[in-house]
Amino acid sequence: MKKLLLYTGIFTAVLLSTGNFAHAQEHKGISDQGKGAIIGGAGGAIVGGIIGHNVGGALIGGAVGAGGGYIIGNETRKHKEKKRLAAYRAAYYQRHGHYPNAYVYQKRKY
Repeated sequence: MKKLLLYTGIFTAVLLSTGNFAHAQEHKGISDQGKGAIIGGAGGAIVGGIIGHNVGGALIGGAVGAGGGYIIGNETRKHKEKKRLAAYRAAYYQRHGHYPNAYVYQKRKY
């Protein structure tokens, strides 16, 4: 019975995480936080079910894994955004000779 619950949970997690491929025209995708929460929750549920040998362990492991995965996904998103902004500023500087909004700090010549 425990194996049946564990396998059913794994199958449901895989089914729900891969079943969102059909969109009409626009495809927004899952955020990095969402991906981290899904992967962390599924992994935590599997490990919690194996270690705890019951459904309670799987639920606790899934919750802890989802929280940890969300945090890791959020840090990944912030890192990507920081790299994107640095690349934008570097390209802007090469093209215009100053950083964006740098004209605010220059003295006006009348």
